[in-house]
Amino acid sequence: MTGTLRRLRALPLRSRLALLVATAVALAVAAVAAACWFVTRVQLQQQLDTSLRSSKVDGRYLSSLYNYCQGTTAVPPRPFTGYTVQLVDSQGTVCITPRAAALTVSPADIAVAEGTQPDALHSARTESGTRMRVYTYVTPVSGDTTGSIAVSIARPMSEIDNPLTTLAWVLLVVSGVGVLGAGAAGLWVARTGLRPVDELTQAVEHVARTEDLSVRIPVEGEDEIARLSRSFNSMTASVASSRDRQAQLIADAGHELRTPLTSLRTNIELLARSDDTGRAIPPDDRRALMNSVKAQMTELASLIGDLQELSRPDAPNPGPLQVVALHDIADTALERARLRGPELTIRADLTPWYVRAEPAALERAVVNVLDNAVKFSPPRGTIEVALRNGELTVRDHGPGIPAEELPHVFERFWRSPSARQLPGSGLGLSIVARTVQQSGGEVGLRPAPDGDGTVAAIRLPGAPQPPPGL
Repeated sequence: MTGTLRRLRALPLRSRLALLVATAVALAVAAVAAACWFVTRVQLQQQLDTSLRSSKVDGRYLSSLYNYCQGTTAVPPRPFTGYTVQLVDSQGTVCITPRAAALTVSPADIAVAEGTQPDALHSARTESGTRMRVYTYVTPVSGDTTGSIAVSIARPMSEIDNPLTTLAWVLLVVSGVGVLGAGAAGLWVARTGLRPVDELTQAVEHVARTEDLSVRIPVEGEDEIARLSRSFNSMTASVASSRDRQAQLIADAGHELRTPLTSLRTNIELLARSDDTGRAIPPDDRRALMNSVKAQMTELASLIGDLQELSRPDAPNPGPLQVVALHDIADTALERARLRGPELTIRADLTPWYVRAEPAALERAVVNVLDNAVKFSPPRGTIEVALRNGELTVRDHGPGIPAEELPHVFERFWRSPSARQLPGSGLGLSIVARTVQQSGGEVGLRPAPDGDGTVAAIRLPGAPQPPPGL
């Protein structure tokens, strides 16, 4: 059994479907054919039994047969057309017409002859082995000392067996044709039904061979195959989009890295040329070069850190989530912002708010928002920070963001034309949006109510009190 199942699994799917369909049809046809054969057999036997019961032998014929068997007359009666007639007494003695094969006497026949039962219906064989259907009953016979004798009237079972044999061959042929037709139909149905699967297989093999993700499978209907095709098309579209975003990220990262690297290379070449030629660079110029190198190194390190952050999977909650105090994280980020903008005035109004997030990623997001405010604030400007009911707002008094640029501020490497001369990679707000969304929150930028500056708002779900046991 195990070997059969193993061989069945080794067959192609369409062959297995065709085989299963043919097997199911064969079982159904066999059951119907067997039922038909047995029902026909019962009907034919009932008809034969009815015919035997209604075919009572004429009394004169029986008297003539009895007298012949007793030797009182030498003239045998003519055969009873279509039937075998036999007389049976209570001792089992048989009297039959000449040239007729005697029937085997059964106990039921003797019981009828003895008068213990009215009649008997059974199957028997002749002395030559022919199967017969026998009906025995009691009838008075002239010349019998007892006044009555059992009469057995029989017809050959071939009247039933021959039609049943013919019917069996007909059913066998019809069943065979039906099974073959069912197998062919099953193969056709399997081939037709699995055509989308073949197309899907070919598409997958094509993608694996050529890495061409533009392949799409035509979708027809609303069945499972159509759903599978839609899922494959959706998957290839998602993979293609992911690959395009990856290629765009690499291209944008290369473009952004080129600027600080070019500046670093130029400054280092100037310093190296000065050492090689022995021509000293004036102290002020050398100090400016060193400051530029440090600034470019800082910008390069920041860009690399941003790229590492963006290289993490986009799946929700990539790191362990913890219950953290958003007001404490904002307070730490404010200290760093004051160091980066010592000439700025930063006002903060932070009320307690506890959220579930990744602490390091959330702190980086808040720092990025504050860095943007420091970067775009005018000299000796003011930055207003507030945390109320889970919404952290950072408002600067800079030039603001035009309405047409607001939809693009959270895109990777996007930078406003007016800000391209300022340091930065264009990744900060993208990291902010990603971190806030992974924590189940929302982030947005909007113009300040009085039109002076921009308000960045981060809203995170949480509570003003820490959970019990924290």
